[in-house]
Amino acid sequence: MDILTYALGALSPLNLGLALVGVAAGIIIGALPGLSATMAVAVLVPVTFGMSPESALIMLGAIYTGAIYGGSYSAILVNTPGTPSAIATTFDGFPMAKRGDGDLAVTLSTLASVTGGLVGVLALLTVAPLLAQVALSFGPVEYFWLAVFGLTLISALSEGSTLKGFMGAGFGLLLSTIGVAVVGGDTRYTFGSQVLLGGIEIVSALIGLYCIPVLIDLVATPEAHLKIEEEQRGIRLREGLGLAWLGKLNLLRSASIGTLVAILPGAGGSIASLVSYSEARRASHEPKTFGKGNPQGVLATEAANNATVGGGFIPTLVLGIPGTPPDAVILGALLVQGFRTGPELFTTNASITYTFVAGLFLATCLLLPLGLLIGRYAFKSIITIPKALLVPTIAFMTVIGTYAIRNSASDVVIMLVLGVVGWGLNRYGFRPSPIVLGLILGPIAEQGFVQGFLMGRASGSLSMTFFGSPISITIIALSVLSVFYPVIKARWAQRRGRVQGDDSHQEASS
Repeated sequence: MDILTYALGALSPLNLGLALVGVAAGIIIGALPGLSATMAVAVLVPVTFGMSPESALIMLGAIYTGAIYGGSYSAILVNTPGTPSAIATTFDGFPMAKRGDGDLAVTLSTLASVTGGLVGVLALLTVAPLLAQVALSFGPVEYFWLAVFGLTLISALSEGSTLKGFMGAGFGLLLSTIGVAVVGGDTRYTFGSQVLLGGIEIVSALIGLYCIPVLIDLVATPEAHLKIEEEQRGIRLREGLGLAWLGKLNLLRSASIGTLVAILPGAGGSIASLVSYSEARRASHEPKTFGKGNPQGVLATEAANNATVGGGFIPTLVLGIPGTPPDAVILGALLVQGFRTGPELFTTNASITYTFVAGLFLATCLLLPLGLLIGRYAFKSIITIPKALLVPTIAFMTVIGTYAIRNSASDVVIMLVLGVVGWGLNRYGFRPSPIVLGLILGPIAEQGFVQGFLMGRASGSLSMTFFGSPISITIIALSVLSVFYPVIKARWAQRRGRVQGDDSHQEASS
């Protein structure tokens, strides 16, 4: 009964208003290219300093929820992920928009985001202490193998040539080594430049590799950016609900993946969405349609990256270890207020915890009407804005978004250079997604490998350090399966085709 009383505290006029404002603000900030969910939370943290811990948590959680979802708008309509977690949404979302189904893609994104968010909140409420222990089982070696497993997903993300995908990932890994080493502090590939000491900032690279090629293509092509229907069909909610019901297993699987990935500190929504997209494509009966506007691709990525909101709060609140970058900002805001995380969270601080969980549930539910409403007008605005206004607006936002990350004009130059390089590589079949994946996973892999190597050398057994853990062996097995699964599936399909051919030939002979 006490839990129900605490949960009802989220329905107070103040908390309800904070959730509504937080979701709306998060959606708007997340939809702007370059302004990530981390930035959305960080910008609005000072507003919460005068609030009670539960109200501050509700508002910050609502902002986080809205920003993660808002990134899908620009990913679908402009082929530019508003947040890093929306990278995989561009794969099928923008092709849908190109063929005139942008409104449907936005609706699917909203439905998937709500589903994923609710699964994440449910995990936070029911299995938080248990799942938090999983994060403690991951040491440097396990993170190294996890990064390797992430790189094997390139075989599923590559369009046309897997070799070019791995080459792109290699380029991304090379970019991740620029600057001061993660472990040891060595300076690498700076060529005497002070600008490169800080390395290639991930969001800046993301903006450059995704946004600049789009802007160049918009200027270079005379036709309209998106297909304009003579009759506007609105939000297409009934059609979206039908597709979501057909892909219910895909939604639940992707939301579960997002929750589990978020529990691992530092993984974040970008990795969760890429893993879920890969698994959705692998489980599909029509894998070749992915990347060409398959609605299930949008459902998979958006369910996963929104599930990271609730999943990321599990290690943050139970262990004091941020599950995702925005969680680190939220944790800092709570520590300023004197709120302490730990095992007593569901006992001593039960009133704050359960009020927050209920508020996060409320914010996720508010995402449905707000997302459909804002998304409808966003779609109509994007398709009607002329290129002469659209291109300068996006260019301005990319520059401002890049500069605001570290207040560095050098990041803007790096972003532009990478954008031109990405545009050139794209013309030869090298997609930006493997490059970004390599850039994201590079520091994780390097830190895990170097620390594991030092641990193994100190213990006198490198092989046991890297191959002695059950978790490591499991991840290695999954990595091997991920690499060879396309080959195995193709061989199986050929053998099955031969058997069916022989059977039909025998029937014809008889």
